[in-house]
Amino acid sequence: MHVSPMQVSLLINGEPLGARDGATFERRNPLDGSVASVAPAASVQDALAAVDAAAAAFTAWSATGPETRRALLIQASRALQDKAPLFAEVMAAETGASAGWAEFNVRLASGMLLEAAAMTTQINGEVIPSDVPGNLAKVLRQPAGVVLGIAPWNAAVVLAVRAIATPLACGNTVVLKGSGMCPATHGLIIRTLQEAGLPPGVVNFITNAPAEAATVVEAMVAHRAVRRVSFTGSTQVGRRIAAACANHLKPVVLGLSGKTPFVVLDDADLDAATRAAVFGAYANAGQTCTATERIIVDQAVADDFVSLLAERTVALPVDEARQGDAVPGAVADMSIVDRCNALIDDALAQGGRLVTGGKADGVLMPATLIDHVTPSMRLYREEAFGPVKGIVRVSGVDEAVACANDNDYGLAAAVFGRDVGRAIAVAGRIESGICHVNGPTVHDEAQMPFGGIKDSGIGRFGGKAGIDAFTDLRWITVQTTARDYPY
Repeated sequence: MHVSPMQVSLLINGEPLGARDGATFERRNPLDGSVASVAPAASVQDALAAVDAAAAAFTAWSATGPETRRALLIQASRALQDKAPLFAEVMAAETGASAGWAEFNVRLASGMLLEAAAMTTQINGEVIPSDVPGNLAKVLRQPAGVVLGIAPWNAAVVLAVRAIATPLACGNTVVLKGSGMCPATHGLIIRTLQEAGLPPGVVNFITNAPAEAATVVEAMVAHRAVRRVSFTGSTQVGRRIAAACANHLKPVVLGLSGKTPFVVLDDADLDAATRAAVFGAYANAGQTCTATERIIVDQAVADDFVSLLAERTVALPVDEARQGDAVPGAVADMSIVDRCNALIDDALAQGGRLVTGGKADGVLMPATLIDHVTPSMRLYREEAFGPVKGIVRVSGVDEAVACANDNDYGLAAAVFGRDVGRAIAVAGRIESGICHVNGPTVHDEAQMPFGGIKDSGIGRFGGKAGIDAFTDLRWITVQTTARDYPY
């Protein structure tokens, strides 16, 4: 199916606009090279106008009661779900996403809006006993102000909505900076929120030419009205954003890269483990921050595990995502193909054994497994962010834990073992913000605190942890009786 180029608009104070100077940029379909979307290349002035609009809307929006915010977020959730077929079409055109991945994105994002709606009445505080007679001391959570949300392309709907939903529930206003790889997808989210009835200026939208991203973001971070920054993306870019936020003393929530370990103990249920490994490794062609990246398997079961995993992996079709729910489907860009091919070359040159798949010359990459991966190989440490997975063989629990922790990242992990108590103990030793016992690494729920440690990020998204991230804690006292002073 050919999709005509989609025209994207900025949204500033409820008005769809182009860039002031009329500049645009194109996003091309990774599968056939056709123009998928044309979006405004916003200038710094456009971006600052979006922040100004959000700041102007903050006073009224922050004063709305929880019932009003809840009703609008529920309506937005329904509106998003109603547009599921359109999101599937747009995501396929811009990033090659499969129909199944698009459906998952819309379903989870819709749930995030519902969870945020539920949170509007959970933004509470406490009374703390004071040593001063007659002093009533209260601690309150209040909206921070304008939140700058920066979302990536790989889980385009989920990660953009995550940057918007909880901040709105807390009474903040938002500027979303869309990804240059999926401007129409992110623009459709904003259009949907507007149609759901959000007041002008409460959510604003900026797109920019990829080469101008750093300049535009730094200008918005510096704006005095921006009080929080939410970024999901690579650790490399996250460091730059964190530095800019530190320079202006702006709190930031970062969801960054991962090198997710999948640990198979010597007593694991191999059928369950291989099914979970295939799902976690190849969902969305491995282009998720929690994707299974490094499979760590005990020598005692390694041969049987690899044989069964290979059988399941080789059965995955290499097909065009637009023809159905293909897994792994297409990757979003030839730069991913080039990186994965280089990782394969390096591993094989150093003694890795190709089990399934191999190099590709286009974005339809096969599901690839390389056994006997060692620490000297790039695939051992570097995030592939594609359908290329390394298998590391270890002897015993201590080696498995050491291998799992032998990298700079700490987002997600998984441990498989029939002795659940033992598996939980292993999970407790793994350095990660998230760990699943006898479950896949790719697992997200709207109400859960999502985030990592080490180079995988700062802070948490989701549920009550999201309230903490996007509100300010205030101490307020009321002196209810006469007070004595020393002078």
